[in-house]
Amino acid sequence: MITRRPELKTERLLLRLGTPNDIPAILEYYQLNRAYLEPFEPQRPANFYTHEFWQPVLASRESDFRNGFAVKLLMFLQAEPKPLIGTINLNTIVRGALYGATLGYSLSAQYQGQGYMTEAGQRLITYAFGELNLHRIMANYLPHNHRSANVLKRLGFQIEGIARDYLFINGQWQDHVMTSLVNPHWQLPDL
Repeated sequence: MITRRPELKTERLLLRLGTPNDIPAILEYYQLNRAYLEPFEPQRPANFYTHEFWQPVLASRESDFRNGFAVKLLMFLQAEPKPLIGTINLNTIVRGALYGATLGYSLSAQYQGQGYMTEAGQRLITYAFGELNLHRIMANYLPHNHRSANVLKRLGFQIEGIARDYLFINGQWQDHVMTSLVNPHWQLPDL
């Protein structure tokens, strides 16, 4: 079990777990970026853009973190910590024979092209390979999502293949390019 809440800093960013106080910023982020993010994400439930939806979601994310199942972080600028500018997650953390997780992320349309996601990704990878001692991080993207492909390439991810009809995104099954990054310094933990 993990107990220390991550508060990861980069030169320009702060990455941390969400709290109920962040719900207004979360709602604003998703409302402002709805049209931009929709083509890349699963369909949202009708109440997604409500305070009532996010209260149990944040509680579940806290529980998932405490139990070592996921690390779902909000991205803020250090210089201006109020607007949420993106999200970055380690999903489905698995130990045992894998010691891996799946990376997911999103970034506000107005902050694209400024290196924020690469910066956040580098910091989260350091955390994942160091503090969490993961061996492998997988990340998948839609073949036409060139921005995501470029971020993963800058982070050192290698393409492993194409998964047909991999995820139900924007109302349809869509192929994804499968990539991974392996920790060359992984050590078997004391059992």
